[in-house]
Amino acid sequence: MLNIGWFSTGRDEAARQLLQAVQESIYAGEIRAKISFVFSNREPGEFEEGDMFFRLVHSYNLPLICLSHKNFKTVNSTQDWRIKYDGEVMSRIKKFSPDLCVLAGYMLIVGEEMCHNYNMLNLHPAPPGGPKGSWQEVIWQLIENKADTAGAMMHLVTPKLDEGPVVAYCLFSIMDEPFKKYWQKSDNQNLFH
Repeated sequence: MLNIGWFSTGRDEAARQLLQAVQESIYAGEIRAKISFVFSNREPGEFEEGDMFFRLVHSYNLPLICLSHKNFKTVNSTQDWRIKYDGEVMSRIKKFSPDLCVLAGYMLIVGEEMCHNYNMLNLHPAPPGGPKGSWQEVIWQLIENKADTAGAMMHLVTPKLDEGPVVAYCLFSIMDEPFKKYWQKSDNQNLFH
């Protein structure tokens, strides 16, 4: 059985839906794995959406490990705070010995040492060679560029952001719902707020 570590910032409903879909598939026997821990770079009380994500994690009785990157950066204000942060993350997850870490809505760039110490997959909201950023930023860029398709990919995490070897990807139209309404916006405003 595959031992999975789940990484998420827990920033929106999509983060909850991803965890729920995977956990329900595990319960149904469709995925022969277990999520041995969930790691978040936010802490309870830091963000309402994060707290909703944490409640979902607790409802599945999954161990939750939180380390606020914002609080950590405040205390460790040197230039190498990210290296120190990743070191602290690795010390906290070490006892779980994950076979695979899945980054699903994890909004921090993983450092080189973590890339070399763990097998990591990232869910990225664009097809290979597509835009970088959050799913909202990716869709906005695609609409601005008049693209008619978007996609998603799972790729191995490497020190180069969103450029690791692709494991799987899919394409879908952004000409229809739920994206159709965004095409009607002609100014440069943020589509999702």
